[in-house]
Amino acid sequence: MKTPNPSLTPALGCVLATVSVGFVVTQLDVTIVNIALPKIGADLQATVAGLQWVVDAYMLAFAVLMLSAGVLGDRLGTRRMYAAGIVLFALASLACGLAQDAAMLIAARAAQGIGAAAMLPNSLALLNRSFGHDPRLRARAVGLWTAAGAISIAAGPVAGGLLIAAFGWRSIFLVNLPICAAGLLATLAWVPRPATAPTPAGSPGTETGPGTRSIDLSGQGLAIVALTAFVAAVIEWRPAGSSHPLVAGGLVLALVASGAFIAVERRVAAPMLPLSLFSKRTFSAAVLFGVCVNLTYYGMVFVLSLYLQRVRGYTPLQAGLAFLPLTGGFLVSNVASGWVVGRYGVRVPMIAGAMTAALGYGLLHRVDAATPLAGLLVPFLLIPSGMGLAVPAMTTSVLACVEAKRAGTASAVLNTARQAGGAVGVAAFGALASGAAATRIVAGMQAATGISVGLLVLGGVLACLVHPEPHRRAASERKSGPVRGAEPH
Repeated sequence: MKTPNPSLTPALGCVLATVSVGFVVTQLDVTIVNIALPKIGADLQATVAGLQWVVDAYMLAFAVLMLSAGVLGDRLGTRRMYAAGIVLFALASLACGLAQDAAMLIAARAAQGIGAAAMLPNSLALLNRSFGHDPRLRARAVGLWTAAGAISIAAGPVAGGLLIAAFGWRSIFLVNLPICAAGLLATLAWVPRPATAPTPAGSPGTETGPGTRSIDLSGQGLAIVALTAFVAAVIEWRPAGSSHPLVAGGLVLALVASGAFIAVERRVAAPMLPLSLFSKRTFSAAVLFGVCVNLTYYGMVFVLSLYLQRVRGYTPLQAGLAFLPLTGGFLVSNVASGWVVGRYGVRVPMIAGAMTAALGYGLLHRVDAATPLAGLLVPFLLIPSGMGLAVPAMTTSVLACVEAKRAGTASAVLNTARQAGGAVGVAAFGALASGAAATRIVAGMQAATGISVGLLVLGGVLACLVHPEPHRRAASERKSGPVRGAEPH
């Protein structure tokens, strides 16, 4: 006998809306800045490499600190860490809006990334805590939560174009202030405190996991060195050349730091990256899938922003409006993903989504300076439609394949990998399209689309390794036998 569809109560709806605010602002600031890059470059005298750092300073800090932020959430309380992240993000956004040179803007963007790192894993952990009692309701909530973030990613260029046209590029950062204020007030009012308060270090248990977990400072430091060195080398590869000491030295340093990081994580008692998670096939495949998705999308948005404004000569507003189809594709597919996961499991939407997005990138491969704007419409619809179908399913599979007490850590690992992939995508695709010449940007964009197709096909293969029905599996693990009401319907 099948149970009726789970309902979203007003109290749970308030929690979902509140934790989605953090996801919205963190994802909005990944893409909203792209549309402002030419204006920022002209105003602050920044090179293309400098503009890549404006994007990647945020994404690197976001990526490398998210795991530690998840641990702090486990120790100090996810609600408390989420609220602290909102406050820091707001203050850093104010600093971005007041920046007087590229160095100050890059530093403020890194501070934004720290706030985002505090928000995102704890946002998802709060969602999982509130909706974990019903796997199908959790799948719906994750779909809506992901939709909020995905729509903000897609809406970033559009909103950025409108704000820049009306108020200048600084407004894309200052707009975060009222959003963060609303999110903080909602957190204090609507997100309930845990039934059991976080336990001090050394005591048995916390609200979400063991209270004895400590910050892995050595692992954290090595992660920062490895990822930053690699991204720096990729950014400087095209302008400086592969033999330049900064490039060659950065790659060697990244390799050595990565090896040391893995060795440390194997040895320490409380690693920031629990390597045991990767023994789960579903977890490993879903994380790598997320890397492929973010690398291609964030890298392509960076390059497309340069293409629309420097090759086609669009204003920021015109370029933002050209991105508008991305928003519609994300809106429909993210909302539909929860239903698809409930009916078919996670594997089908992940495979279908990856192939749909790959087709969209393939259609972009032949775009050049003379391509009419209408030629961008279909790929601009296919790419977000595929991603919006796949990403909620990917997130659901990760949450469902780990124990509830490790949800914060698992979500932090997933989102760390995704943000790291996005940072590498901006660095790599930006390097391919670096230079002022329109032909260089077009050639770089075409190379980037070819790489994107290959990575999304790889993502489809990885999706085949994911357990197809995580909600059924989770229900079976909680009881002695399968729960008929948790079956797909």
